[in-house]
Amino acid sequence: MKVVLLLDIKGTGKKDQIIEVSDGYARNYLFPKKLAKEASNANLNAISTQKKAEVHRKDLLKQEAVSNAEKINKLSVTVTARLGKDGKLFGSIGVKEISDALMSQHGIEADKKKIILDSPIKSMGEYTVDIKLFPEVISKLKVVVAPKPVE
Repeated sequence: MKVVLLLDIKGTGKKDQIIEVSDGYARNYLFPKKLAKEASNANLNAISTQKKAEVHRKDLLKQEAVSNAEKINKLSVTVTARLGKDGKLFGSIGVKEISDALMSQHGIEADKKKIILDSPIKSMGEYTVDIKLFPEVISKLKVVVAPKPVE
């Protein structure tokens, strides 16, 4: 019997794969546990439609990421921090501060997990930080670390 797998099954196959299995395995294990459904024309058409919709959705997300990357490449954010001795900062500037500054200064939301920072920023100056918006789309953001005004 030909079935379409609804989930990855170790030793049997991957999701949306069409495989040939014995009738008993399909009726007694795969169908009751909703791991597979029969490979009828209607089911095959539904799966192909779902795949096309998924590809289209990913294309739209990639286009949006490319347009956001072009915007971010032109921007810079300023992060203020308290200064200690020798122009060094109290603490450090991490991805959370950069993400918060980008949101507050430009209204662009960037997930802090997507910001690539080799090590926390611990001194004043200008830095370039990579933001991974999509698997193939990486933008560069200029971060300026300035002293916090003394109150």
